[in-house]
Amino acid sequence: MFRFIAADLRRQWIGVLAVTLIIALAVALGVVVTLQERALRLGSARAAQAFDLVLGAPGSETQLVLSAIFLQPAPLPLMSGEVLAGLVADPRVAWAAPVGFGDFVDDYPIVGTTQPLIDGLTKMTEGRSFARLDEAVVGAAVPKALGAAFHPMHGQVGGPAEVHGRITYRVVGRLAPTGTPWDRAVLVPIEAVWRVHGAEAATGHADHDAPETGRPRSLADAHQAHRDMAPDLDDAINPDAIAAPGAPGLPAIVVKPKTIADAYKLRRDYRSDHSLAVFPGEVLTRLYATLGDARQVIALVAVGAQVLVGAAILLVVVIHVLQRRKQIGALRAFGAPRLAVFGIVWLEVLALLATGLVAGFAIGYAAARLISRTLEQASGIALPVAFLPGDATALALLFAVGGLVALIPALLAYRQSPAQALRG
Repeated sequence: MFRFIAADLRRQWIGVLAVTLIIALAVALGVVVTLQERALRLGSARAAQAFDLVLGAPGSETQLVLSAIFLQPAPLPLMSGEVLAGLVADPRVAWAAPVGFGDFVDDYPIVGTTQPLIDGLTKMTEGRSFARLDEAVVGAAVPKALGAAFHPMHGQVGGPAEVHGRITYRVVGRLAPTGTPWDRAVLVPIEAVWRVHGAEAATGHADHDAPETGRPRSLADAHQAHRDMAPDLDDAINPDAIAAPGAPGLPAIVVKPKTIADAYKLRRDYRSDHSLAVFPGEVLTRLYATLGDARQVIALVAVGAQVLVGAAILLVVVIHVLQRRKQIGALRAFGAPRLAVFGIVWLEVLALLATGLVAGFAIGYAAARLISRTLEQASGIALPVAFLPGDATALALLFAVGGLVALIPALLAYRQSPAQALRG
């Protein structure tokens, strides 16, 4: 029987290949949707693990998390520098670090921060951390060697941008890979970011263009007012500058609470008219819900496509069985029992479906890996593409449904009598 089936499939290899490919592509569509949604969810969750609490000015919680953790450029409003000073002195805080952005080198964001954030992210693999305002530490994916010098650029390549030609940073260290967007970041002292944009901490360098109201202005406004100045970055870092009275405003602050209870208390205390405190995990959960809804819609479209493909293939198989009535009649005339004819047709159809299903899962996995690799290069987020035990259950279920569908042409062949088949 099996030799007969193999010979029959080889004889009709073009049609077999076409049907198998159609089944595989229909299945691959659903596999890609499932794997990619899972990869985005797991990758973003892992990227946010190092960030317990994020503070910013009142506004969009989602945009605050996307900008402060995933380093997506956006014009965030600034909150008062006094917020950071209060957090540094708060006994419930293990450490608090500012996050200031706005500049780029090539297509890599320059982030102003302090040493606690670097220690909280990962360890150094080369060189050392910055000790002076003109020194920088690069992420694992930034293609700059130790000792390389560069000029910051206000804006991104391909859009409105201006190079700070008289400002020069020098790379002194490289961070270990984290699998997060911070692998593509260039970290510099927050004081340097303030000076480059004309906003000075209370260290003897006054910001003469600052509004008299004392309210923090945006880094873009500060940049415009001081674009013709060449700030001096040839100074050592002043650890007290960030907590000094009158410190410039900040778009975001990353906070590491000492305990879980402290985290909830800090979020409660800093959710006010002047600041916004969020747990990144909660914000991502809402994003996952939205993403899950979109995935369900796409999954339904994929299922609909698979049903249509299955119906079309079933129709083709039934027509093919009817066209083979003489062959089936000959088998019966030569003594083949009904069950043997039934088994031949059922196994042939089942072989097509099984091959298409396995090929569909393989194609879907390869496509998801390719998409994830492209997204990783653009975002820096490691997107793990992997099958789970539940996927094997889905494959088995599809195979079982295919086995039931294959009964239809097999029953048609089973019911044919030799005389009727040969006369037809």
